[in-house]
Amino acid sequence: MFQIELVEQCKANDRKAQMQLYKQYCEGMYVVAVRLVKDADDAEDVVQESFIKAFQRIDQFKGEVTFGAWLKRIVINRSIDFLKSKHQKKVELHEGHLRLTEDEDWTVDDGVTVESVKKEMEVLPEKYKYVVQLFLMEGYDHSEIAQILGISETASRTRLLRGKAQLKEKLKEKAYGTGS
Repeated sequence: MFQIELVEQCKANDRKAQMQLYKQYCEGMYVVAVRLVKDADDAEDVVQESFIKAFQRIDQFKGEVTFGAWLKRIVINRSIDFLKSKHQKKVELHEGHLRLTEDEDWTVDDGVTVESVKKEMEVLPEKYKYVVQLFLMEGYDHSEIAQILGISETASRTRLLRGKAQLKEKLKEKAYGTGS
């Protein structure tokens, strides 16, 4: 199928056409993003956000350049925005109290103390740590976290899930003596 036909189908919100374009360009755009942001997870987030933005704004694609060139410009801009936010948005986190009781996904073993949770949060990778701390300790929602850190709500949700998984694994290792 010709690229222009795929783009036209995407403009009509055809999910199969979107998936086909995604599969066609995903790897190449990932390479571009990882060269700029220097981190595989961050590059995944940038590419995901770029495709979302591209499909939301596909009506703006006029065919003056190839779709790949247009998409690459979006990926480059999202990468630059990510790097700017990473360097310019340092968030001062104030200690509060953890809100573990209301969300069943956040339950931990009875023997785990608040202090051990805080300690393990500190060693999470920075991009996960900030989201987890803002969500758990400060009580911000994804919209607020996205605004504070200069990321999308999708990236906030993704990072919270990844951070939560790492935190739970660290706590489990500590509880069962398999960790450091």
